[in-house]
This record gives sequence, C-alpha cells and structure tokens, in this order.
Amino acid sequence: MIKPYSIKEDFIMYHCHIRFYYVGRQQEVYNIIREMKPSEFFTHEFFHSEKPDGELAEKSDMIFAEVNGEESVNELRGLIIYNKPLIVFSEKRDIALLSDFLENITDIWTLPMSEEETKFRFIKFQQRCKRDRDSAQTSHFFDATINNVPILMWYKDKNGIHEKVNDSFCKTVHKTKEQVEGRGHAYIWDVEKDDPACIESENRVMQSRTTYVSEEIIDTGEGKRVLTTYKSPLFDFDGTVMGTVGVAVDVTQEQEYKREIEKKSHTLETIFTSLDCGIICHSLDGSQIIRINRAALNILGYKSKDDLMEAGFRTVAMSVVDEDKEMLRERIRSLSSEGDSVDVEYRVRHTDGRELHVMGSIKIIKENGELLYQRFLLDVTEQKAREMNKERLHDEMIQALSLDYSIVCYFDLDSGSGRVLRHASGKRNLANKMNFDVAINNYIDDYVDEDDKEGLRSAFDRNNLKKALENKLIFSSIYKALAEPGGKMEYFQIKVVRVGDWEDSRGVVIGFHSVDEAMRTEKEKNSLLEDALLQANNANKAKSVFLSNMSHDIRTPMNAIVGFTNLALTHIDNRVQVEEYLKKIMGSGNHLLSLINDVLDMSRIESGKMHLDEKPCSLPEILHGLQNIVHANVRAKHIELHIDTMNIKDEEIFCDKLRLNQVLLNLLSNSVKYTNEGGKVVVSATEIKVNSDDIACYQFVIKDNGIGMSEEFVKHIFEPFERERNSTISGIQGTGLGMAITKNIVDMMDGTIEVKSEQGVGTEVMVKFVFRLNSEEEKPRLIPELEGRSALVVCGAPAVCDDVAGMLKQIGMTAEWTTSGIEALYKAERENYSVFVIDEKLSDMRGMEMVRQLGKEHEPIIVMTAYDWTDSAEETSDGVSAFCVKPLFMSELRACLISIMNTGDKTLESRGETVKMRSGRILMAEDNELNQEIAAAILGEAGFEMDIADNGQMAVDMLKSSEPGYYQLILMDVQMPVMNGYDATRTIRSLENKELAGIPILAMTANAFEEDKMMALNCGMNGHIAKPIDVEVLFDTLDKVLNP
Repeated sequence: MIKPYSIKEDFIMYHCHIRFYYVGRQQEVYNIIREMKPSEFFTHEFFHSEKPDGELAEKSDMIFAEVNGEESVNELRGLIIYNKPLIVFSEKRDIALLSDFLENITDIWTLPMSEEETKFRFIKFQQRCKRDRDSAQTSHFFDATINNVPILMWYKDKNGIHEKVNDSFCKTVHKTKEQVEGRGHAYIWDVEKDDPACIESENRVMQSRTTYVSEEIIDTGEGKRVLTTYKSPLFDFDGTVMGTVGVAVDVTQEQEYKREIEKKSHTLETIFTSLDCGIICHSLDGSQIIRINRAALNILGYKSKDDLMEAGFRTVAMSVVDEDKEMLRERIRSLSSEGDSVDVEYRVRHTDGRELHVMGSIKIIKENGELLYQRFLLDVTEQKAREMNKERLHDEMIQALSLDYSIVCYFDLDSGSGRVLRHASGKRNLANKMNFDVAINNYIDDYVDEDDKEGLRSAFDRNNLKKALENKLIFSSIYKALAEPGGKMEYFQIKVVRVGDWEDSRGVVIGFHSVDEAMRTEKEKNSLLEDALLQANNANKAKSVFLSNMSHDIRTPMNAIVGFTNLALTHIDNRVQVEEYLKKIMGSGNHLLSLINDVLDMSRIESGKMHLDEKPCSLPEILHGLQNIVHANVRAKHIELHIDTMNIKDEEIFCDKLRLNQVLLNLLSNSVKYTNEGGKVVVSATEIKVNSDDIACYQFVIKDNGIGMSEEFVKHIFEPFERERNSTISGIQGTGLGMAITKNIVDMMDGTIEVKSEQGVGTEVMVKFVFRLNSEEEKPRLIPELEGRSALVVCGAPAVCDDVAGMLKQIGMTAEWTTSGIEALYKAERENYSVFVIDEKLSDMRGMEMVRQLGKEHEPIIVMTAYDWTDSAEETSDGVSAFCVKPLFMSELRACLISIMNTGDKTLESRGETVKMRSGRILMAEDNELNQEIAAAILGEAGFEMDIADNGQMAVDMLKSSEPGYYQLILMDVQMPVMNGYDATRTIRSLENKELAGIPILAMTANAFEEDKMMALNCGMNGHIAKPIDVEVLFDTLDKVLNP
C-alpha cells in the first residue's frame, strides 16, 4: 500500500501570512486566539469589531463570527458574501438557526469553550492550514517541473484516457490541456483510431507492473512522428494498477538530421574522391597514407595509392622536381604541434615530361588520438602561366613607358616602400628598396624649381596622394625641374597610376618624363589664341560700344524730327512757319544720316580706325543746329538755355563738322537731360588768340545747375558704360558710352576735355580745339551806311548787352546798352537812335511790349530771341524790322542790318534766285513703292518725266523696247528681285544697239560703302547716289551726267 506523501520540513520554501477578522463580543475567546503562537513559516494579523465591517472583511483571509440569536444570524449573511473561510462561534440552541448556511461555513465551535479547548481547536486549525499549504507547494513544484521540461509527459487511466498532460505534450499535439485531458489517443493525435502499438505497450506495462522503453512511430494529422517513450505503471492506494504514466522524447527531427548527415557524408565522400583539389592524409613519418583522393593522384602523376607508396613516398612524392624536394621537406618538418600549418608552392614532373605547378597547404590534425598530416594540393599551372604572361606584358608595358618616361617606379603608399622598375638607361631594379617620402623629398629639394616645390611636395604627400586616387585611376602634375644636375630648367610631368586592388593595397606606378617641348609649343599656341581672343574681344567691344553710342545719339535728332513734324502738322496752314520747321527737320535728318553712315562704316571701327573728314564749316550753323536739336527737350523741361558767342571772331573754319557736332551735341544733351525742370544751361563759345593767322583755338564751355556728379564718378566718367549710380538718375535712360566716345573723338581731333562737377550744384565741361581758319570766307565788318550812327541794346543779361554792343561798334556804330525796358523807353524819348536791338526777355517787361510802346516811329527794331522767331512773329510783327535767333554771331547781325537798310548785299540777293527747271525722261528701276513715290515727286517737280520699272529685268526690257534718245538716263537700284542692278547694268552694256547700250546709268541705292560705289562703277554705271536722297546732290549729279 502506498503511503501518503509528506513534505519534509527542510524542503518548505513558502511563507504564509494570515489576516484574522473576529466579529463578536466574546472578548475572552478573541484574546486567547490572538495570544496563540503562529506555526513555523506562518505569521498572524488580527482585526476585531463587534458588528460586521465590510472593509475589514474584504481585506481578511479568515473570519471568526459569533452567533447569538436571530439578529446575529442576519448579520452572518453579510459576511458570507465575501467568500472567505468562516468559523462560527455558537451555543447549541442557536446551531439550528445556521441550517441555511452550513455549506458556507468552514467549522462551528460550540460555546461555551474553556481556554484549553479554544487553544486545542485553534492548534488543529493551524495544522490543517499547514497541510493545505504544504499540499499546494507540492502541487506547484510538480506542475512547474513537468510543464517546463522539453519532453512529453502524460497520465492515463486503465482505459487509455489522458487524465493529465504537461505543456510540452500540448505543444506537440497543438491542443490545449482542456482539449486533451479526458480524451483518448485518436482525438489527441488527429487520427481515425487509437494506435494498436501504443495500446499494446501500455497493457504490457500494467500487466508486468514494470517500466517499458520503446521507440514508437505515431501517426498524426501532420504525418508520422518518432517518439522514444518511457512508460511506467500507476498504483492505487490499495496497490492495484490504476493506469500508466508516460514520458516521451520527440526524436523526429533528430532522425531527419541523422539521415541528412549520412546523406552529406556520402556526398562528401563522393566530392572527396572527385575534387579537383587533391587531398592526402598520412602519418607524420609518411609510411602510411590514411586517405587520398583521385585529384591528388592525378596531380602527383600516379594511378593509385599503392603506386605512390611503391614509388617511394615518404612525405614527399618522387614526382616532385629535384630542385623543390628539399624545400618541401623543410616546410613539412617545420610543423610540430596540432593546428600548425604552412603553405608551399612547388613543381611536379610527370613521366611524360609535363610539368605542373602545385599550390599546397599542409596542416597537423589529430584523429583517434594520433597526429597526422592533412595536405591539400591544387593544380595552379594555368594560373601560373597567366601570371607569367601578365608579368611579361607588365614588363613590356614598363618598357613601352620608358620610351616616354625617363624613370618608372613602383611604390606601396601604405608602407612607403618601393623600387625602380625601369630607368631611361635601360637598367631595371636599380635599387632593391626605396622609401617614397625620402625619394620624393630628395628629388624635390635637388631638382624642382623653387616656385613649384611647395605645390609638388603637398600634392605628393602620401596621404594627399591616396585621397587624390580614391576616385580616379590616374593623377598627374606638371612642374619645372632640372633635367640633370647643373642643367637648365625644363617642364616635366609626373604621372601616378593605380595598380592592383586598391581596396587591399595602395600600390602605384610613378613615371617621370620631360614635356618641355610640348609645353612650350602649347604655351605659344595659347599665347596666340589669347592674342586672337583679345583682338576679337576688343573688336567686338568696339563694335558694341559704337552701336550703343549710336543708339544713344540717334535719339536726340530723332526727337527733333518727331517734335518739329508735329509742329508742322499743327501749323500746316502757315507756309513760313512750316518751312522753318522743315528746315530744322532736314538739319536733324542730315545729322541722323551722318550717324547712320558711321554705323554702316563698321569695318573702320572694328579695326580701331576712324578718320576725320575736315571741310569748311560755319560755327553759327553748327551752334544753331545744336539749339534746334535740343529745342524740344529744353522747352518741355522749361529750361533756360543761353548760348554765348560774343568772343567768336572767326566763324568759318576747317573741321570735321559731324565729329564736332557729335561732341557738342552729346555734352549739351547730357546737360539738358540731367538738369531738373526750370534749371539753367549756359553754352559759352570763345575764340582764344594764338600766334598764327591761319589757326585759332576755340573753347566751348557747357555749364548747368543740374544734379551734378560725385567726385569719385568724375574720375571714371570717360570709361565705357560708366553712369552715376544714384536714385536721382536711376530713371534716366542712357548707355554710359556717350562720354567715352566723346573723349575718343576729342582725342582724335587733338583736343582736350575737362569735367568739373559737384552733386546738387551742377556740372561744367570744357573742351578745346585748334582749327584751321577759312580765310576765303572772311567778309568785311563795317557797314558804311551805318558808320557813326547810334544804337541802343536792351537785354536782361549784361554780358549779352556788352557783347552785342561790341559787335555794333565793329560795324562802325556807337552803341549804348541797358538791362531795363523802362530805362530804354526813357532813353528813346531823349536820344535819336538809328537802330534798336531788343531781347525778347527783359528784366522788367517783355521785349514785344517794349516794341509796341516804342511804335513805328522808332524803327528799325531788331528783336533777339533764344528760340524760333516765328513764335514771336505770330504774336505781332508791328514795329519789328527783323528777328535774330540767339546765339547772335557778327555775320548774322551784319546780314540783318544790311537787310534792314536795304543795302543790296549780294548774300541776300541769293534768296531771290529762281529754281532751275529741267526736262527729259528718266527710267527708274526701283522695287520699293515708297522710294518710287519720293523720287518721282522730286524729279517731277524739277521738270522730268518718269517711267518706273519694278526690277532690273523689267528695266532692261523697257529700254530695249524704246527708241534711242527716248530715255536720257536710268536711275538703278541695286537690290531688286528677279534681276539685281549690277546684272541689269551689265546686260544693258552688252546690248547690240550701241546707242541704247551707252545710256547713262546712275546707282541710287542704300548700299553706301566705298566698295559699293566701286562695284557700281566696275559693272558699267556712271555714278552713285546714296539713299536717303540728298536733293542737292541728286541734281548736281544729274547735271554733271546729262550736261557734261
């Protein structure tokens, strides 16, 4: 019979703390229990109340409650709900009241009880409590053990029902304990019926009452599993067998591993015998070969292991070449302990004479307690041949490099070690070892030019060189160095090339060679290219500067053309006024045409040449032309413009009128542009005496009270594209080229220019030129009819008064002047003046008002005006004998006086000449309808009849169909459709009819270059007229051709 299991005291691991709650008034019983000593491994804690307390009941582990009558029974109901062990203290009479609660009561202690009885009952309670705790610990130990071992454990009854299983069992069958316990084999292993082998082994265990060990193959829903099982009988308390306990180890995976190992062993054996790599395992003395594969026999040149042994194998095969045998034996003898190994390369010669290169590895291993040599043999004959071929190619490459490179070296950048591979002398390996840092630094110190030393030293620092070669295969540098000690400096190139695997090693090949001739040739080429580029840039810059300047300067005369055209349209019914406007438009147009001619002559600008065309010029004409051009802008901004010419004696000069006009117009336009509205601009022209009768110095000063310029900007004012950068002028258009071009023109004319300016005050520009005088144009100053007569000059500007009075004195008159109109009227009443010269603007009244007050009895009266005299004449001409436009020159004043006095001066008579009328028929070849209309109108008004041909072919056909003499002349455009003017001229000149072929032909074209004129003459034309048409030039040319 099995004895009940009892736990040993020294095996107890738990500690139990019990909280007692006593409810009642029996203080004596409560005190006895509270004084009782706890059992070992236990501690007590007590709570007490006379009436039930829910909070104390909740936190207690055990409740003692008194029952005394119906009321206390009802209170007992409130304690039962906490589901705690409950011991009731009750007298016998009240026990019957507890009949409804007996299932909820742990024990009933009957009152009254003596102290000994109370202690006895509490001790028994403690013993029972300890047995419960011991049993719980034992159960916990058991469950923790079986549920945490990796083997399967189960308990079955006699019928094969699983009463208890562990966690590993559940994990194996993929079910929970609730699903397994109480079920049979078939359900648990997901098969149709119980396994007969399993049932048989369990019956054998129960019958023999002994443990049975077996290997069972179990069918499961996932396939067969192999279990090694240990089954033992379970005995009841009466000694009979009540079931079995089983332990099983799942060896399914281990069985698979075993089969896999066997398979791999077989595979390895096959590989061993068929490997290209030879394998030999033999004893230390070589007397016994443990194993050898076919590859090893083939490499050594033997058919079998026996053949190898019979040939005399003793660690070294006899087929190893004699020169390598002793070396191989020494390497083998160098090994002494397990794990020692060595690699060795040797050669084997077969009986057929074939020689193999073998790479071998030898290692000492231990098998079954015995030390053995295990050797691997690899045939590297082909690899060796490739290496030898590679080395041969390497040598050839080095040889090829040495043709260009005087020295070729190899260095390991990690260690710095290296050697010379090839020298220009043809020698190799001049030094077995060489240090990179020492060699490079010595070379730099002894040979390299001082200017290149630091740069080359930095570039060829080993760390810097490695960084430079990280992402590229080649690095090179050019420097100057001595070709030989004491020699001359030459250009050299040092080139570095990566070799080998850059990740494993930092090997480089470095070559040195002279590139002196190539570098000097390259430098010469670069120098030529730079010079050509510089010339091209200069030419392009000159072109850009010129074109930009033209854009700047074209706008000013264009403004005059547009402005006076609008005025002409406004006064279309006033013939005299329109005539004056058209003259001014003509002047601005001619100036504009001159500028355009310079644009067309770009070839001269690109070559840096611009010639001066000196011709007779009139200073009054130039200055009046300037005033007319800026007139519109001056009036628009209400600027007061004064042009002072008082000190000009010689008005007729030789100069390039276009260039002088361009300089003065640019300076005057700038003053007007940068002078605020209502400001003042003064132009002073002065003739300075020189020690010669043929030349004179002329000084032009343009002064304004405009915005001015900074001192810093004035220093750079003549540089191209320079403009003052401030907010005041930021909105004013300009290219910054005008002053630069002005300075160039002044220099070309051998003049000088100075600029003074102050911001917020104004600017003063002074230019000086020396011109030849046109003595042929000099006219007499005296007017005999006015000699000795008196004149009164009235002007608000004293300087102008003094100037005009001086001119009158040179004419022969006596002159007085005043700035006040009232004072002038006072003088007129008391003096008999022959001439009055009155400015339009006086200090105290308008000039025209003074004229009215003087009346006709005081004529002649000359009115001076700064602008167009027709504006004043429109107000009134009563009492005004003549108008003079300022600036007033001597010639103009004299001509005006002569006109008034009706002296019959020949210069005035020219105004009455009649227009010469012409006749004849002209054939004009022109494809542009507007040009046809203009030419037809001009020539028609002159008396010519016109026929128009739209192209050269039409002109040829019209001439051929005409009679000789029908056309007097042909005006031929050049660029036309169908047939151009040159081809048409050649065709006409080749006509059989000589009279028609000899007709005069004039080119009338916009192609205005000198070469264009030459092409016209070379193709047979009689002359060249440039567009736009200058009427005077047109008729002069026609007269010369038609009336030679």
